[in-house]
Amino acid sequence: MKFLRILSIFLLAAICSAADLTGNWAVKKPLEDGTYNWAYFNLKQDGPKITGTIRTTQFYYAITDSTGGPEGFRLTAGMLDGKSSRTVSYEGKLVGDDELHIISHRRNDTVEDVAHRVPAGEGAMPARVEPPALHKVPDNGLVRTPPMGWNSWNKFGHSINDAAVRGVADAMVSSGMKDAGYIYINIDDTWEGERDAKGNIQSNKKFPDMKALSDYVHSKGLKLGIYSSPGPNTCAGYEGSYGHEEQDARTYAAWGIDYLKYDWCGARILYKDEEMQAIYQKMGDALLATSRPIVYSLCQYGRQDVWKWGADVGGNLWRTTGDIRDAWDSMTRIGFAQDEHAPYAKPGHWNDPDMLEIGNGHMSDTEYKTHMSLWSMLSAPLIAGNDLRDMTPAIHDILTNREVIAIDQDKDGKQATRASKSGDREIWVKQLADGAAAIAVFNRSDKDAKAIVGAQAITAFNGSDKDDKVTVKLADIGIKETPKHVRDLWEHKDIKLDKKQPDYEATVPSHGVMLLRIKQ
Repeated sequence: MKFLRILSIFLLAAICSAADLTGNWAVKKPLEDGTYNWAYFNLKQDGPKITGTIRTTQFYYAITDSTGGPEGFRLTAGMLDGKSSRTVSYEGKLVGDDELHIISHRRNDTVEDVAHRVPAGEGAMPARVEPPALHKVPDNGLVRTPPMGWNSWNKFGHSINDAAVRGVADAMVSSGMKDAGYIYINIDDTWEGERDAKGNIQSNKKFPDMKALSDYVHSKGLKLGIYSSPGPNTCAGYEGSYGHEEQDARTYAAWGIDYLKYDWCGARILYKDEEMQAIYQKMGDALLATSRPIVYSLCQYGRQDVWKWGADVGGNLWRTTGDIRDAWDSMTRIGFAQDEHAPYAKPGHWNDPDMLEIGNGHMSDTEYKTHMSLWSMLSAPLIAGNDLRDMTPAIHDILTNREVIAIDQDKDGKQATRASKSGDREIWVKQLADGAAAIAVFNRSDKDAKAIVGAQAITAFNGSDKDDKVTVKLADIGIKETPKHVRDLWEHKDIKLDKKQPDYEATVPSHGVMLLRIKQ
């Protein structure tokens, strides 16, 4: 009896010591749209050391540090591309032989999951397809003025669905935004389902019939946009276009899609930034081959000086920056950093400082006027990001100010440049097709400023200290005599300058703007 008891203890110890984390593990998380988010752990245990890789949504990590073993372990992993400082940490334990209980630590919260063993290679990165040789993709002839429309991400994020898109399309028409020039209704990430047996991308259950939705949007006189990534996964972890570029382009065309936003995200785990141009060229060729007019929007955050080659890959617009937030510091940091990109804007090809946040509630109406003015001066795409079904009158008036929109949509497509700066006051100038000039006086300070429009110059200063001022001489922008036409585009009034009234003085509020159209 004693012998059997000793034997049982010995066998149990042997089984425990044989327990091993080595293998391929998968966490499957069902989502409300009928799809799944997956996380894969390819682990190798060598005594007290655990090595391997972790793949979650569009991120791919290598384990850099580990402690413990099957009975309890901790892992730290860093991005495999070696360029990002992003890390993840997990702790867990082996339960039985086929369950791995895992706790992931994400910012300020923890998430508990159960991973199961899966066959070796499942969830592994697909084989790398070498980038094509560079060539110039022909111009598609679209958006000769900056595109105007709406995108779902800033307001709806993951929650966007068919009903919301239809409602926004209805509101774009009924609100007068369509008449003001807004045309594109763009669905961002999280519409994607799985691929069918032939590899064709399907929409998930949030979008039961993408062709029917496209037909509905078109029936309103609007156009429909969609989103994908050149990587295996999108930013949110959904199916990307990697290895299916031509097939996806044909699917989009069959659905009646008019606009594609193509987000780098998941591609970075297969390609270097230096290969970005060739990868975007591949989809540019694919879209052109469909013979359907599809606007091509490059979303790769301004990396690799995209403004220098975006047009060559068939791009109609390209992001010059990281993601915008509905915050004064984010909007101004992005908007006022666009000066150097001006030479690359031209009809059909636009610098994109990201979507509008106007109406999403975290800036004041004054700040939203600055947002609208600055983007219009920059000849930027005007892609609204608020809920058009529920706008205040003030937000509606900002988004539909046709005099400001006309500055953005000027047919010459020239981008404004900074003409003068002193402290928190800046003056930007944009030359217009009819010989006029748009002049924006921005007051980025926390105090109101005074602006004086005179026959010879425009000057802005804070308080009573006129020595601390920002000035633009009208002669320097081609206005050599007292201008005959001066129009304040937010006040909707003409300003008459003559001998009786040689100057016009106005208050530019804190975080506000005065936007003028001046012609000889």
